[in-house]
Amino acid sequence: MLTALSIRDVVLIDRLDLAFDQGLTVFTGETGAGKSILLDALGLALGARADAGLIRAEAKQSVVAASFAVPAAHPAQTLLTEQGIEPGEEILLRRIVARDGKSRALINDQPVGAGLLRRVADLLIEIQGQHAQIGLADPGVQLAMLDEYGVEPGLRESVVSAHTAWRVAEAALGVAETALAEARRDEDFLRHAVDELSGLAPRADEEDALAASRQRLQGAERRAEAIDSALAELAPRERRSAGPATILRGAARVLARIAETEADGTVALALEALERAEEALAEAETLLSRASAEAEADPRGLEAIEERLFSLRAMARKHAVAVSELPELLDQFAARLATLDAGTADLARCAATAKMARAAYIAAAGALMVARNRAAERLAKAVARELPPLKLDRARFVVERADLPETQWGARGADQVRFLIATNPGDQPGAIDKVASGGELSRLLLALNVVLAGESPVGTLIFDEVDSGIGGATAAAVGERLARIAAGTQVLVVTHSPQVAARAGTHFQVAKLAGRSRAQTLVGRLDVAARREEIARMLAGETITDAARDAALSLMAES
Repeated sequence: MLTALSIRDVVLIDRLDLAFDQGLTVFTGETGAGKSILLDALGLALGARADAGLIRAEAKQSVVAASFAVPAAHPAQTLLTEQGIEPGEEILLRRIVARDGKSRALINDQPVGAGLLRRVADLLIEIQGQHAQIGLADPGVQLAMLDEYGVEPGLRESVVSAHTAWRVAEAALGVAETALAEARRDEDFLRHAVDELSGLAPRADEEDALAASRQRLQGAERRAEAIDSALAELAPRERRSAGPATILRGAARVLARIAETEADGTVALALEALERAEEALAEAETLLSRASAEAEADPRGLEAIEERLFSLRAMARKHAVAVSELPELLDQFAARLATLDAGTADLARCAATAKMARAAYIAAAGALMVARNRAAERLAKAVARELPPLKLDRARFVVERADLPETQWGARGADQVRFLIATNPGDQPGAIDKVASGGELSRLLLALNVVLAGESPVGTLIFDEVDSGIGGATAAAVGERLARIAAGTQVLVVTHSPQVAARAGTHFQVAKLAGRSRAQTLVGRLDVAARREEIARMLAGETITDAARDAALSLMAES
């Protein structure tokens, strides 16, 4: 409920702070005192369009704040949590409007957009009147009201569950259809690619292993070539080429002829050196021959590795993937082929599931339609009973339920609801927000609120001149119904009717004080004595008589 309203520098209001109680609160005052200014100011806090014309002449900006006591489970608290705003025991809506027309909106002192401010406000308070935004004119609100009034919650929950299951089944069917269509479109390519890749049989990390083997074999081949080349130098295969051993033996034979005749022994030493060199050469040849025999050169193996690497890399380039991704690619292509092979059966299963889910939704929505038909009849009769005392005895209220096309079926059902009214006999019922008379509309909304009292999450209702153009017994009926609504919902009323004012638990008087330089609107809470005097003024006019005071006291006592 609305607990407090703070207004700064709005038109004729300089500074105003009001505290509100539960139950019925009325605002009274002479015409032109400024009651509409209060609603305009409150509208700013609720997200109405910013208007620099509302700023008091001497001020740079207007500031309006409205505070609401809201339970933790209230939809407004849920919305704030979803928007990242920390909820609390109260929700504070604040609006600041500058002279240039720019405005700022805040919720719990956190800056927000005007759109979010309006969304939160719509869950907290509703203003109903001849020129106010009428929430009950929204077909979605009307449907929710009808359901809350007379439809078992389990029926609505069944429709929500059935709709969710149907949409999930439809989504699965769509996925199956898309997958099968894609697989069929690419079938020839997939079969060729799977055959080609299966024949190649790529393995994980195969490229790295082949590269390492190639490097090892290339090294072995170079080693074998070097050893064979060295052996060829030591022992030429061509007889015409004299190897080192042959040359050494020839030199030794020549020296041997003169070694015995040499006096100083130098030649003999040289001959010994040649013999050692020949032995070393023979040892080198033996070692190299052994190394050549042990060499791992495998030209055919190296060629096979090169061919394998070429094939793998060519396949990877063909499919624009890395060699290491070829095994996964084969699995993907094979899976798509498997989808194609099993797709028809899977599609049939999904289609059957979707068909069953649709049938279940239709059954649940049908049961909800039946319940709504019954609730619509009861609601229309209940509202009709409230109309005659409100001087709408010739009006006809209709709750129209209509089936929706399948494209509009949803979690709320397969039908829609509209509240219609015909104000004169013979007239065709029309949408309640299209009726000609603002007073009739206000009283119709009052009748609806009486019947639907307690069904809306909105904790505060404001009626702006709901008693316009009526008096006597009709005004008394309006007051009695406002009091009934106020038993469970906070109700604020701007009224000129003493019968309505007498029903109030809290009474504020709005007055205009004309100063030397400018006028000012003041709002004061009235005690019992002041209430009697104000109601007497409303009954008698400018000159308040004792008879008027007695009548006022009588009205207050009856209430």
